[in-house]
Amino acid sequence: MIDKLLYKRVDNAPLIVFRIIFGLLLFLETFGAILTGWVRRTLVEPEFTFNFIGFDFLQPLPGMGMYFYFGFMAVLGIMVMLGYRYRLSLGLFTVMWTCVYLMQKSSYNNHYYLLILVCLFMLVVPADRYKSIDVRRNPERKSLDMPNWVRVVIILQLFIVYTYASVAKLYPDWLDLTVPARLMATKANYPVIGDLLQEPWVHASIAWFGILFDLLIIPLLLWKRTRNFALLLSVFFHLFNSIVLQIGIFPYLSLAFILFFYDPETIRKRFLKHKPAFENNPVQVPNYKNTLLLVGGIYFTVQILLPLRHHVIPDDVLWTEEGHRMSWRMMLRTKHGYITFEAVDKATGERIHIDHEAILSPKQRRIITTKPDVIWQFARRIKKDMAAQGKDVSVYVTRSKVSVNGRPLERFIRPDVDIAAEPWHTFRHETWIYPSKKGNE
Repeated sequence: MIDKLLYKRVDNAPLIVFRIIFGLLLFLETFGAILTGWVRRTLVEPEFTFNFIGFDFLQPLPGMGMYFYFGFMAVLGIMVMLGYRYRLSLGLFTVMWTCVYLMQKSSYNNHYYLLILVCLFMLVVPADRYKSIDVRRNPERKSLDMPNWVRVVIILQLFIVYTYASVAKLYPDWLDLTVPARLMATKANYPVIGDLLQEPWVHASIAWFGILFDLLIIPLLLWKRTRNFALLLSVFFHLFNSIVLQIGIFPYLSLAFILFFYDPETIRKRFLKHKPAFENNPVQVPNYKNTLLLVGGIYFTVQILLPLRHHVIPDDVLWTEEGHRMSWRMMLRTKHGYITFEAVDKATGERIHIDHEAILSPKQRRIITTKPDVIWQFARRIKKDMAAQGKDVSVYVTRSKVSVNGRPLERFIRPDVDIAAEPWHTFRHETWIYPSKKGNE
């Protein structure tokens, strides 16, 4: 049964069409980042970036470097779309995109993480075996089929993403419409639909449609009788997200994934009409079977466990942010607050106020008030900069309060702790974060 599910040979039309769309989306994401000013705001204007902890060596290129960097990634996206030196072009893109992801947190998005996973998947599968320049250059590479595990892996990955996204919404501030209302309040200036998005019934629709769509869309796409209906729901859902939430290529990438839910022959007839049919569906157990099962087992175990890590860390992840990233917790809360820093010279006792707003970019100023890891990194940077001036200092957060989902401001960071002297614990709670009121209940 497992052999038939994973190793049956099927028409590779879904994979080929997906590769073409995927390459185009890579181009649009990276070239669009230049045109919209994302590269400028996130990587060029800041004096430094808040990288993922442990990846300090990844820093933006100086001058015009990041514009050329993203321009080159855009070219690589076109190469992936055309299937030209496919492994090399996608491999380079994957490394470069992963570096961008790890070198900055000002514009963190779960979808950026998903893009890394999809790139790694597309590197492994034979997506360049038809309708590609590589095949024209070497006709022996041409193939009309692929193993069915290609579709299975994509479907399992999407099931994990959507299921966690649905379950994460099952908490009071989402269910009582607080979060949808606050998210839509920022869209009031939209032409035509801005006023409509402020209606309570719209907030209720967003809340419950979001939960049910994420929970049910994979089963609906898997069942042939509901597949076309699920496609229509997906088009509405993702276009709404694209227009209202403006989350880049993710809605269109999500729609492209639907190719893998339809019968491969149907995709061939719709999108690759001149492609010869693959008429035989034999089960061919490959010699890499054990490797596939081992690697796949480890990969999906990590994918299942990683989003659960916040449950073993004390307090509420909405408050501490510990375990938030890479857990498919999307559009779940709004936060704001304020913060002040002070350095104390250990030799003289001199107290030095740090004007963080003069140092950080607008994007960085927005996240430093609510993200403990960013606060820790900034404290360490203050200590390093002071050391360059010949001063050994302690760094304190003298005032810090945060509001989650419009609640009253609460104390956030303990003012009596030298944050710069504290170690960082990736999978443990930082005790210099004040407990939330919810954490004390």
